Amino acid sequence: METKKVLSALAYFSFMFAGILFPAILYFASDEMEVKQHAKRALLSQLIPLIPIPFVLYSAYHLIVTGQTDFPVLVLAGIGISILLSMIVLIWNLVQGVRVLKN
Repeated sequence: METKKVLSALAYFSFMFAGILFPAILYFASDEMEVKQHAKRALLSQLIPLIPIPFVLYSAYHLIVTGQTDFPVLVLAGIGISILLSMIVLIWNLVQGVRVLKN
């Protein structure tokens, strides 16, 4: 197998073992444009589940500061959305990694 294909696929599969770190290192360390492109796509896709985190933190902070004991709907909704996005991104990265190895 070609080294480019393996590195490109590992950028996608890194969601399970090295997260954002491996695609970022691969993007800056690689000289191959194809590998850089796949590393960038993998890195951006792995950042997607982090989008709801500021909303969750703000909601939790607001609950603590105001002293509300109500059911933390926004906190749980943000966590649920983050988990859902993580599952979608995991499946997408697996499909993309297999697609890179297959071509």
